[in-house]
Amino acid sequence: MFSARIIKEEDYTELLTWWKWHRFSPPLLEMLPNSGVMISKEGVNICAGYIYFTNSKICWIEFIVSNPNYRELDRKEAIKELILQLGYIAKDNGFKVAYTNLKNPSLIKFFSDVGYHEGSINTTEMISLL
Repeated sequence: MFSARIIKEEDYTELLTWWKWHRFSPPLLEMLPNSGVMISKEGVNICAGYIYFTNSKICWIEFIVSNPNYRELDRKEAIKELILQLGYIAKDNGFKVAYTNLKNPSLIKFFSDVGYHEGSINTTEMISLL
C-alpha cells in the first residue's frame, strides 16, 4: 500500500513547501540528519519525518510533516505508518526509547494510536544558537 524510503537531499525543496504551508518554521538542511523517512503511495509523497541518533539508547523523532495537497482517505494511516517506520529504524539500530516533542493535537493522537505514551506536558523548548 505505502512505500517508505530514506529522504534524499533533493526532497528538501518539497518538504520546505509543506512546512511553510503548515506554518512551521522549517529547519535548515544542515540541521537535518541523513536518517529521514518519506512515505509515498503510487509515486505521490505523502509525509516525512526524521530520526536523530544519539550515543545513548534514546533517539529523537522530529520534523514530521505531511503533504497538504494529499487529501485521500488514507492520509492518517500514512502518517501512522511513518511513525511506525521511524520506530522500526530506531529499534533496528539498538535504541530502547524513541522521544519526540509535540504540540499539534493530531500528531499527538497519531503517536498515541501507534503505542507512544504521554510524558511531560506544558513544557517549554529551550534553544541556544551556537
